[in-house]
Amino acid sequence: MSYMQFLVEGDMHMYGWNGKFLRVNLTKQKAAVWEYDADMAKNFLGGRGFAAKILWDELKPGTDPLSQDNKLIFAVGPLTGFPLPSSGKLVVAAKSPLTGGYGDGNLGSHAAVQMRKAGYDAIIVEGRAEKPTALLVQDNDTQFLNAEELWGLSSFEAEDKLRDVYGPTAGILTIGPAGENLVKFANVVSQGGRAGGRPGIGAVMGSKNLKAVVIVGVHELKAANPKELKDLGAEAYREILTKPNYAFWKRQGTMSTLEWSQENSVLPTCNYKEGVFDEADSIGGFAMEKIKSSQRGCPNCNMTCGNVVKDADGEESELDYENVAMLGANIGVGDLEKVAALNRLADSLGLDTISLGNVIGFAMEASEKKLIKEKIAWGDYKTARALTKDIAYKRGLGGVLAEGVRFASEKIGGDSNQWAMHVKGLEVSGYDCHAAPAMALSYATCALGAHHKDAWVISWEVKAGREGYGEEKVDKVIELQRLRGGFFEFATACRLPWVEVGFELDWYPKFLKAATGLEMTWDDLHIIADRVYTLIRAFWVREFGKAWTKEMDVPPARWFKEPLTKGALKGAKLDREKYEAMLQTYYRKRGWDERGIPTKSTLAKLGLKDVAGELKKKVELKS
Repeated sequence: MSYMQFLVEGDMHMYGWNGKFLRVNLTKQKAAVWEYDADMAKNFLGGRGFAAKILWDELKPGTDPLSQDNKLIFAVGPLTGFPLPSSGKLVVAAKSPLTGGYGDGNLGSHAAVQMRKAGYDAIIVEGRAEKPTALLVQDNDTQFLNAEELWGLSSFEAEDKLRDVYGPTAGILTIGPAGENLVKFANVVSQGGRAGGRPGIGAVMGSKNLKAVVIVGVHELKAANPKELKDLGAEAYREILTKPNYAFWKRQGTMSTLEWSQENSVLPTCNYKEGVFDEADSIGGFAMEKIKSSQRGCPNCNMTCGNVVKDADGEESELDYENVAMLGANIGVGDLEKVAALNRLADSLGLDTISLGNVIGFAMEASEKKLIKEKIAWGDYKTARALTKDIAYKRGLGGVLAEGVRFASEKIGGDSNQWAMHVKGLEVSGYDCHAAPAMALSYATCALGAHHKDAWVISWEVKAGREGYGEEKVDKVIELQRLRGGFFEFATACRLPWVEVGFELDWYPKFLKAATGLEMTWDDLHIIADRVYTLIRAFWVREFGKAWTKEMDVPPARWFKEPLTKGALKGAKLDREKYEAMLQTYYRKRGWDERGIPTKSTLAKLGLKDVAGELKKKVELKS
């Protein structure tokens, strides 16, 4: 079947895709359905692909991310909502107020499934409501609800009130006070701890006076071959149960990574000074099992990873590796119940836990070096908790940290820019890279800034050898960016069945064919991934213009200048000269020039000639 044949004349229906976006204008309190064409589906697939294309096409360069002119996008893909493993994912995207470039995140939520059942593959939110508003999408009916009574409530409280009205399976996305107060790393929260949008997507919601989005759908999703899809899904769910690591995964989820990170000297400790933490055993997966009370998961998932524990306040907190590494080891807190309390507080306030742990660690080091007047010792839980609230409400030092670690280092001065742990303004997530060149490259070239989700290469690197800066490492980073930052962000489905229990990648083209009727090979899907990655890079370059340099793709100075002083890898640090050679190899393989800017020939090869025309207005494009 050709790409154009799956389009049904008249109603624009696409098998697998709904073929419709909902465009919402908060200023005018109006909503309209936009039917997109088959080329959009085949070239960008969904999720991040749709978000990147819409933002490139519609957002004026230089737009203030917190102005009404920014666009907030919720997007899903052709696998979302079908009875397939871990297919309950949703992408949230906008121009990032934290970085000034492209920003997105994904979260598992009923909202993903309900959006598909309501008939939409994306919701595009424009403008700014005059008063606090909740958007209600019920199939063909879109309403703008007064949310003044919800404004000021925590993300949990707001969701509880809405769920009382719309029921347990309604898709509900909220922001907390951090989003309302435009904290640059505020995120979007759902279902008591599912969160996404690290680059400040929650702040974009807040800037639009949008407290919540509620989605309720009733339609059945139409697949090209419903029986085959149902049979494949059932077989795939059974297959996951047979994997050797499944039982242990169900016990610990991502929390087992903490022991692994400690063992391999990559656990961020005291603002990434070290890769080992003296109290790691007390905050790891086995310690978590002792206080675990239940599990939570995303829709359509049979390998739930949300480990729920009772925290220091006696409340339920959902833990995973990243929030424990960043709110535990990175700030020196070695009590898991206290780490869990910080995590729950962050989720309720709508703060990204990774960036939060990063900026608190930065503040502790600034205090240690007497660059600030505040006294915040390593491991000081009480002060960290108070500071978390100050960040959400922009009080005192919290108001500086609320702008992100890049801004805080500029404000505080001294030599703090040398240990401000970010790339392009996005705080580094939970892996130290003093002795991990490939992971450093992954952070540096991620589509968002320093995030692990696009290419978690460090596990492979530890096995393959950590010293080298060779071509095989570059190849592995690109391979993972095509899969993790590419396919799974477009499909839109969770990568963890493949990553964590070894569910084979060969399943996914079969799912796509049964859902859409299209036969796509992994080569086809990699081309889509390269197209979107290059488009996102073009978005960054268009925003920064002549200010764009290869320095944007260099990880924090600490990893080059300050060797580890503890653990088996004591003395390790990155080599700047070798890293830069590796970066140039990466650019060459991507078809980008020595500045990291896509060339005209690469853009043409990927079907992005129009992008070249726009980009050359901002920078010189090489052939």
